[in-house]
Amino acid sequence: MVHKMDKASIQQEYEQTFGVAPERVFFSPGRINLIGEHTDYNGGHVFPSAISLGTYGAVSAREDTTVRLYSANLADAGMLTFDVNDLEFSKDFGWGNYPKGMLYELKKTGLSFDHGFDLYVHGNLPDGSGLSSSASLELLVGVIAKKLFDLDVSQMDLVYAGQQVENDYIGLNSGIMDQFAIGMGKKDQAMFLDTNTMEYEYYPVDLGNNVVLIMNSNKSHDLASSKYNERRSQCEEALARIQTKVDVKSLGDLSKEEFDEAAYLINDDTLIRRARHAVFENQRTIAAKQALDDHDLTRFGHLISASHISLEYDYEVSVPELDVLASTAWSQPGVLGARIIGGGFGGCAIAIVDRDQVETVKQVIGDKYLQQFGHAADFYVAEIADGTHEVTD
Repeated sequence: MVHKMDKASIQQEYEQTFGVAPERVFFSPGRINLIGEHTDYNGGHVFPSAISLGTYGAVSAREDTTVRLYSANLADAGMLTFDVNDLEFSKDFGWGNYPKGMLYELKKTGLSFDHGFDLYVHGNLPDGSGLSSSASLELLVGVIAKKLFDLDVSQMDLVYAGQQVENDYIGLNSGIMDQFAIGMGKKDQAMFLDTNTMEYEYYPVDLGNNVVLIMNSNKSHDLASSKYNERRSQCEEALARIQTKVDVKSLGDLSKEEFDEAAYLINDDTLIRRARHAVFENQRTIAAKQALDDHDLTRFGHLISASHISLEYDYEVSVPELDVLASTAWSQPGVLGARIIGGGFGGCAIAIVDRDQVETVKQVIGDKYLQQFGHAADFYVAEIADGTHEVTD
């Protein structure tokens, strides 16, 4: 289960590791996405928010150019060390490539670092949960670097740098959503983002008497070695075939009807299904925001469940564990909708649940899951939180 963390505990852990108290403490959230999955790299809309689970970092500046990293979550890796003037990717450097990559991407923009730092990291995002621990770490290091080196960069600059770390430095062709949600999050607000234009609006998460229940399958996933990049290339190929006759920049530009008329150009069963998900999921996301505008929570829930079906059958990124979590949730009183979130192949699902029914729903789904898979699922109510920031109180 998730353990509680605070500024005092991270300060104490830093001191036990480095022998002195840290100068500053930062927090970077994880994220959930209400709806709009695998649309961010297809030019569609997403509807994410930052959550109160995330990654703490305690840090002190050094006088030399050495950076020392220690993660309580990956203690077996020990203390990792590099020089701020040597930021090349190294496969053997493990998780340390994310902080190193963030400095590398910032340096590429002309920024420089004249000293090192000691950084202690401890997160309470469940391992492999799909709540985006890598983007949480990237933005954590980005904000630390901004403050520590007094860099003239905006929060959006850091968001883009984080995406570059994933795409260019690590080699995962992910979209912008994770870093955006984590960097730009606001307490009690979701963000409705058009990834084509990067226009966005903050949106109060008003679900009436309902809460977002995160359901962790405890089936870990590794996106970089999964079929994530394959899904992206399949969508790119489908788009390229459509573009032979249709003037369109992204799959997110297409309505359902326009896609239907253009599908003959794709002329491949698998590619049609992949592209159909991207087009229809984008339209579902726009409809979901409209449903919230209309205070139609029933329709909102139906759209969330429809998203899961599309991810299961058209995009094929679900697994039996996530299908059981979602389908069992659908059959429970007080559940408006449920679906897989994140890249897929493991991780978490969410359900929109009447807060008075949460304990019963957790019990029923948990029992069914344990009986079917032989290990427990974990459940926690999502608290929607601020984006990456320094903890000053």
